Amino acid sequence: MQTLELSGGYRMPALGLGTWKADPGVVGEAVREAVRIGYRHFDCAPVYGNEKEVGLALSAAIAAGEVRREELWITSKLWNDCHGRDNVLPALGRTLNDLKLDYLDLFLVHWPLPQRPGVSFPAEPRDFLDPAEAPLADTWAGMEDAVGKGMVRCIGVSNFSRRRLEDLGDQARVSPAVLQVELHPYLAQAELVDYCRSRGIGVTAYSPLGSKDRPERLQHEDEPVLLEDTVIRSVARRHSATPAQVLVAWALARGTSVIPKSSSPVRLKENFAAAGLRLDERDMQDIAALDRGYRYVDGAFWCFEGSPHTLESLWG
Repeated sequence: MQTLELSGGYRMPALGLGTWKADPGVVGEAVREAVRIGYRHFDCAPVYGNEKEVGLALSAAIAAGEVRREELWITSKLWNDCHGRDNVLPALGRTLNDLKLDYLDLFLVHWPLPQRPGVSFPAEPRDFLDPAEAPLADTWAGMEDAVGKGMVRCIGVSNFSRRRLEDLGDQARVSPAVLQVELHPYLAQAELVDYCRSRGIGVTAYSPLGSKDRPERLQHEDEPVLLEDTVIRSVARRHSATPAQVLVAWALARGTSVIPKSSSPVRLKENFAAAGLRLDERDMQDIAALDRGYRYVDGAFWCFEGSPHTLESLWG
């Protein structure tokens, strides 16, 4: 399996299984099946509402001798209502307890948007904290505390723009090891990927297949369907592959890690096999021409009337 070398000498498996949108009662068996297939990288978050089930599945796989803990790469995230140095370690402790782990391989700040404690999703402006009440530097210091205590091996961020990465770099004692962002041929973000590469920051692509199954409230009318794109389908035919396999192979060919989600044993096997698909220069050029700066997870749900956040402040 291809890996990404991260700061500190750690190596993260480039192909992983995403667990966002994986339903309770289903995700556990999907994780067990993924382990049997050969997946070793699992991407989690408390806000997904399924970490306890993922933890049971992983511990059962370890107990059954299907995998050793040291072979696994487990990522989780700090949700928005846990920003602030004093809140990071308790939140991490809950995640470790749910996942039945002694440590995480990677812990990410999920969004750079602090919310009031206990607010899962903001419904009104006062549900957000003013950045001065929970500055990012303070939250990041808590992340660094987690490294110092051996609770996590690597720390990073998710949904950060280049400007936010630069601001964090000016204040961080431990640089972020990974940036996780939406990446696919409609949103290639080449400049951001190149910037991270120049700074030694690994990049993980989420929603690599176009996130067609995301919650209805996050969907838009007449949005493009990536898996039905004629170019992607043409490349797939040239390689006797599926469109999903082409999208996974494209992400790997760019030197990023990628975390497609599936609960289907057939799809799990197909996505895993995509690690062996080699796209040629023509394929990469054809796919590069698809970039249109289109976000499926555009962040508009944070930017309602009266919110302190705008799409411009989120993404630059």
